[in-house]
Amino acid sequence: MATERKSGRQASMSRRESKGAGGVRQQLAERGLSPNKRFGQNFLTDEGILSQIVDAADLSGSDTVLEIGPGAGALTRRLAERAGRVVAVEIDNGLTAMLREEFAGHPRVEIIGGDILKTDLRALFPEAAASGASPAGTAGVKAVANLPYYITTPILMQLLPMERLISRFVVMMQKEVADRMQAQPGSKDYGALTLAVQYYAKPDLVTLVPPSAFYPPPEVTSAVLCLDRYEKPPVQTGDPDRMFALVAAGFGKRRKTLVNAVTGAPQLGIDADRMREALAACGLDLQIRGEALTLAEYAKLSDALTGNI
Repeated sequence: MATERKSGRQASMSRRESKGAGGVRQQLAERGLSPNKRFGQNFLTDEGILSQIVDAADLSGSDTVLEIGPGAGALTRRLAERAGRVVAVEIDNGLTAMLREEFAGHPRVEIIGGDILKTDLRALFPEAAASGASPAGTAGVKAVANLPYYITTPILMQLLPMERLISRFVVMMQKEVADRMQAQPGSKDYGALTLAVQYYAKPDLVTLVPPSAFYPPPEVTSAVLCLDRYEKPPVQTGDPDRMFALVAAGFGKRRKTLVNAVTGAPQLGIDADRMREALAACGLDLQIRGEALTLAEYAKLSDALTGNI
């Protein structure tokens, strides 16, 4: 009986997804549009996943939402039902025109045509930039997006460091990238991206998403992450830029010890003796590799190298 119930539920989901994909296909075809591989377009059609994304954003009428890559507008419509303001930035000119037509006169939706990496977000959200993003879970600018997978990391690495702007990110990405953002020291997924994300925000998995949830289906499993931005980083360091340069050097040659990986890195200018001295001052093994250090240990080691401890 349990198997029969499960099969029935799966069949129901399949019908729903198929109908959703057909609706998006027709919506695009009516305007002479089709998914653009150049922009990595895969349109989310699963109603259940859309609901989970909006629920994870925890929106109220006092919230402003930045949607990156609204595509055909399925998520935009749901966001507009709960948020006080939705600003959607779309790089595709054809989709921008379609969305502007669909949301013409909507009091809470603004469609911006352009590249999110070249958009002046502080100008779009001057009040948040001036007063500071609210703590996660309360009113403030929240970024919600089905991110183009080929530029997921550049987008997040540009937006996360922006102080006093975005308090929460709810973003779809390739599962492998989500795994790296949540990884722990010593694991194969742990790397420079892990530490960069976890310095600014706390990542939590919302849900995994199969290829069948999209039109057209991508070749990979996806994941939705919720990233709550810290009001203050979880570790303190005298020079964050230098710490991240140390992180980049440490993971640049993963199979080498940290001493050998970092020595001679042009952005650091550290010799082997100075590196060993700093490791010893931090109580770390002289043979340790970069992949074994926690964020806190990288912060401490960076300060030791600059004479701050």
